[in-house]
Amino acid sequence: MHFFNSCVATIAPYYTTIWFILVGILFTGYAVLDGFDLGVGALHLFVKNDHDRRIFLNAIGPVWDGNEVWLVVGGGALFAAFPGAYATVFSGFYMPFMLLLVSLIFRAVAIEFRSKEPGTMWRQTWDVLFSVGSIFSSFVIGVALGNITRGIPLDASGEFAGTFWGLFNPYSIFLGVTVVVLFAMHGAIYLTMKTEGVLQEQVKGWVLKLILLFVGCYLIFNLSTLFVSPYLAKVIFSRPLIFVVLALDMLALLNVWLLIKAGKEFAAFLSSCLMMALLMMTFGISYYPNMVLSSPNPENSLTIFNCSSTNYTLGLLSVIVVIGVPMVLTYTTSVYWIFRGKTKLTDTSY
Repeated sequence: MHFFNSCVATIAPYYTTIWFILVGILFTGYAVLDGFDLGVGALHLFVKNDHDRRIFLNAIGPVWDGNEVWLVVGGGALFAAFPGAYATVFSGFYMPFMLLLVSLIFRAVAIEFRSKEPGTMWRQTWDVLFSVGSIFSSFVIGVALGNITRGIPLDASGEFAGTFWGLFNPYSIFLGVTVVVLFAMHGAIYLTMKTEGVLQEQVKGWVLKLILLFVGCYLIFNLSTLFVSPYLAKVIFSRPLIFVVLALDMLALLNVWLLIKAGKEFAAFLSSCLMMALLMMTFGISYYPNMVLSSPNPENSLTIFNCSSTNYTLGLLSVIVVIGVPMVLTYTTSVYWIFRGKTKLTDTSY
């Protein structure tokens, strides 16, 4: 018991940093997992016949709802560990998050209802709702992330002092578009693993185009960040590790295309997941120790030090994480293992 208390006392000063990393890992899990099924939705209308659209739906059918759990867990962890940041973000972004919620609801309903009736009009209506819901959800996530990156107006008490329309600035809108492209690329890579024959060849043709489009968007976004957020520009050039992670990120992306050409679709998807994780790592390293950056008054920013829960609370949360996260990982791994392989249509399919 003395040894346990000694260990707790040793790591207590690092609780806020540990939880900054843990919250980042949870949101990374969401971006990696729900990112590909949102991407599949964004590509849904690019195939025209009913059979191929059902293949797309059933490729994500067993996993899409489990993927969204990571968003709920990430939001819960943010609320518990950094309640000040949670309050500011969820109150300031209330309307965008409501739009995101509505989009995710329509998307979920579309997946479940789409194949319940054989009528062409019925199915086409839900196809459009599924695709539009996926695209809009991705876009809103990008807009929210764009505002967090550039900074939002906060008053001296750390409360949001901006407007709803102010969140839709050119920088955040462009990141919204970039995230749509990123998720579509990730989804196309996933589909190469789950499809076969003519459909797989069609999807492979999309992958290289989406990779090139994403690289172009990402370069423009990074260059614009240097001008839009001088604070982040200064931080980026003072942390060489960021450039190492960026280089690894681009190598992972190049590896995706090489693996797809070699016919190693599963390895290509894993490389795409790694690329997504490295993107999130780049953001985390650049942003630390901030939780919500204030612009144009950086002194009003919320950091891991001024918006976190007490060390006692963070310690209790750490115990919950040690118990709960392995359970989530076990469930996620089991589902993906059970439904591995190519997607086949059966009587129980969507």
